[in-house]
Amino acid sequence: MRGRAEIGLRVGRVINKHKVAKHFALTITETSFRFAIRDERVATEAVLDGIYLIRTNVPATHMTAEDAVRNYKALSHVERAFRSLKTLDLHVRPIHHRVANRVRSHIFLCMLAYYVEWHMRNAWRSLLFADEDQAAKATRDPVAPARRSETADEKAATHRLADGGVVHSFRTLLEDLSSIVRDTCRARGQEDAPTFTVVTTATPPQRRALDLLKQIA
Repeated sequence: MRGRAEIGLRVGRVINKHKVAKHFALTITETSFRFAIRDERVATEAVLDGIYLIRTNVPATHMTAEDAVRNYKALSHVERAFRSLKTLDLHVRPIHHRVANRVRSHIFLCMLAYYVEWHMRNAWRSLLFADEDQAAKATRDPVAPARRSETADEKAATHRLADGGVVHSFRTLLEDLSSIVRDTCRARGQEDAPTFTVVTTATPPQRRALDLLKQIA
């Protein structure tokens, strides 16, 4: 094999495959190829082996190291929100708008809907497969493996609440509440009679869910 470009291309394939370019000093000519291990960089990498670093330009007076880790882990909520927007709950896609202001309006409504959903999920924590002990997140070691509360483990294992009620996911709870409807009725055979409204009577679990929503500030 001859030629700087051809040799470099072949070497690049190997280096890119194994992600080791920073560990080697390469010398490529038209007729030869030599390499040397960068011992200092290898030693530095060995010191950090198995360690995940989080770097921020926010001063320590504004954010402690522990809070930096907690804020980084909170990105999972953002990822979950986008997943919910696109596919799970709100179904933003597909968007068939072509005018810019209509697209922005559509996205604004979707974000507003997710904001409402976020409040609903927090209000319903006691009814869902969710950990109710949110205060522990602010005090526990952010590097240690996350541990759910005993209440959350109990709900996951039994699918039952402390009072014997059924534990829901957010979607199944909405489906249960969807049975509450408001019908406009008229007496049979009396087409000219005035109409009246009948609302489905909520079951005790449904009433509990609706009462929790009223507590949203």
